[in-house]
Amino acid sequence: METAPVIGKPTAGRERLLDPIARMSEVLFGLIMALTFTGTLDVATAGHEDVHMLMVGTLGCNLAWGVVDAVMFLISALTERGRNLVTIREVRAAGTPEQARQIISDALPPVVASIMTGNEIESLRNGLLAIRSLPARPSLERGDWLRAVAIFLLVFVSTFPVVIPFMIFNEVQFALRASNAVAIVMLFGVGVVLARYGGYRPVLTGVSMVLLGVFLVGIAIALGG
Repeated sequence: METAPVIGKPTAGRERLLDPIARMSEVLFGLIMALTFTGTLDVATAGHEDVHMLMVGTLGCNLAWGVVDAVMFLISALTERGRNLVTIREVRAAGTPEQARQIISDALPPVVASIMTGNEIESLRNGLLAIRSLPARPSLERGDWLRAVAIFLLVFVSTFPVVIPFMIFNEVQFALRASNAVAIVMLFGVGVVLARYGGYRPVLTGVSMVLLGVFLVGIAIALGG
């Protein structure tokens, strides 16, 4: 999931609601949840009632987990924004500039902190000290709610391509094969997007994502998921 802005400044209009990692993670989660249901369907004995229950169960489960995931994001965003406020107050209350710079350095990602010079950290310290007013407590912003909605939709909507074959094909076996084919293509697509974002080999990553998805679904089914 994405993190919240440091302090309550509105996000830029062009800012993406979710980065590619967050988007693909939510799609992967929704796919695995859907495949956990379709993977337990016995095509030899399944009838129309079983297929109906499968669709209701799959959509209902991802609907619920989409809500849960969105709420957890909001909690995470609020907590992180609160932690940012705590860090700024600690910098302001530091007894010496050296202590303040150490607090800032500890709060930065390790890679960023390792390449920042003392002057750059001092500039950050001066910028934090120059902030005239801080909110008394953290709060959620419009961007947080939009991200939460995006997370919910990604988890929920990613279910539909896997379920649609059961809606349009009467033969259960053919519908299941079509559903699995759609899932494989989507898993491969998730891998390709992540590969392009992270600088990996698209085809290899796509195939690896398909294998990982099958493995995770197998574990979920074996554990009664």
